[in-house]
Amino acid sequence: MNEPVLILYVVLGTVIGSLMCLIPALHIYNVAGIAIVIWAGMRELIPYYALAPFFMSLVVAFAFMNTIPMTFLGAADESAGASILPSTDMVVRGRGKDAALMTGLGTLVGAFMLLAMYPFFVYIWPYIAAATGPHLHWILGLIIVHYLMSEWPKGAGRGKNAWQKFSEAWRNCFAGIATFTLAGIFGLIYLAKPIVPAANSFQNIMPVFIGFFAIPSIIQVLISDFRPPRQYQSKYINADWKDFSYGMLPGFVGGMLAAYLPGVTAGIGAMLAGHATNHRNLERTEFLPPKEQGTLVHVATPEIYYRQERIFLIAGGVIKILYYVGAFLLLFVLTDLTPFGTGRGGLTFILKPVFIAEPGDLPVMLGTVLLSGCLSFLLLTYVASLAVRVLDKLNLKLIYIAALAMVFVIIYIMGGGWIGVGVALVTTCIGMIPVFYNCRRSHCMAVLLVPIALNMAGYGDAIVSFLGLA
Repeated sequence: MNEPVLILYVVLGTVIGSLMCLIPALHIYNVAGIAIVIWAGMRELIPYYALAPFFMSLVVAFAFMNTIPMTFLGAADESAGASILPSTDMVVRGRGKDAALMTGLGTLVGAFMLLAMYPFFVYIWPYIAAATGPHLHWILGLIIVHYLMSEWPKGAGRGKNAWQKFSEAWRNCFAGIATFTLAGIFGLIYLAKPIVPAANSFQNIMPVFIGFFAIPSIIQVLISDFRPPRQYQSKYINADWKDFSYGMLPGFVGGMLAAYLPGVTAGIGAMLAGHATNHRNLERTEFLPPKEQGTLVHVATPEIYYRQERIFLIAGGVIKILYYVGAFLLLFVLTDLTPFGTGRGGLTFILKPVFIAEPGDLPVMLGTVLLSGCLSFLLLTYVASLAVRVLDKLNLKLIYIAALAMVFVIIYIMGGGWIGVGVALVTTCIGMIPVFYNCRRSHCMAVLLVPIALNMAGYGDAIVSFLGLA
């Protein structure tokens, strides 16, 4: 192994990943899929020993840098539930840079947590994986039930009569259940009868996720009139050490759940971790007298709400890197109990046909995470400052029209031609439900959650046969 060459490819992967992540709606797994096809045709481009570190640095850069389009441009992906709500609110208040840096610092904390967890991965994790492996089906079942039940009614009290108030309050709940059900049924059909050509089988799920998450986000921006207000170039972020200490626990819990449980993304992990760890008492909102005679009552927001906002962003950053990077890192935990590792996620799926982890790879990958993480955070600070200066000068609609065209080109080339485009259009129709009815976008992950849970429970084949898909 040539260490200088290895470092060169880690830096190269970090730079490429950082640049690609700035394109709205372009996921790093799409970039990785294109890269693996290029490498398969020209294997001399990347030495075999540098292959996994190169792709790891792509994902590390994505965990940091996708904060920029997610924060400033509202480009949601399947992990957006971990940080997009407070970051959007901060952008409206002109504090987008604070939101990006808080999320980035949380991601950096998560990178150091991965390094500190080396003994945990090697000596404790194999036993956890061996003990929970046979029970994953009912664990996923409980997560599905809890996730659906936690979609709380919004808009209560609005409307002129009882029916209007009821429909306004519960429409997001019914929309969430409808999205989950439609995505689950689509997943059963699509995984039982894949229609993407066999040559594109390693990317057969890519058109599905682009339709669920990327295209609806682009359409949402194109049909809206929202323009981010002027952003402030602040020197400091409004967070202290206590915020980071509070954010680490939900970040760790949510990140590890998302990294290990199949079909559970960062958004779902953030929701589960928040419910499990948010035990702080909330202060009452103060209703103060009107500032001027005849005006509305003045509402003073307690500091605890702003602290919750900061903790949410920091924890979201931790969850992102544990989800994207930690899931792939578990591939390299090779023991007698986990002889093939326990890695999950899109990158593991992409690399497994051409790469086999070997003993001794884990320290190399941890070093990759450290180097790429530090470089990515430095790039994030620079790009966040640049975004503040140029955001109000950008034509967002033109950017998203170009992104939409690029997305369809990627689907056509990598996702099976017009068949892949058709699949993406079908899932776009389902993915638009959360956009219009204000429910969680992560409901679309039922496309994997439902088939995986049923197959693990041993009922998958029977249900597929019942539906006439066998």
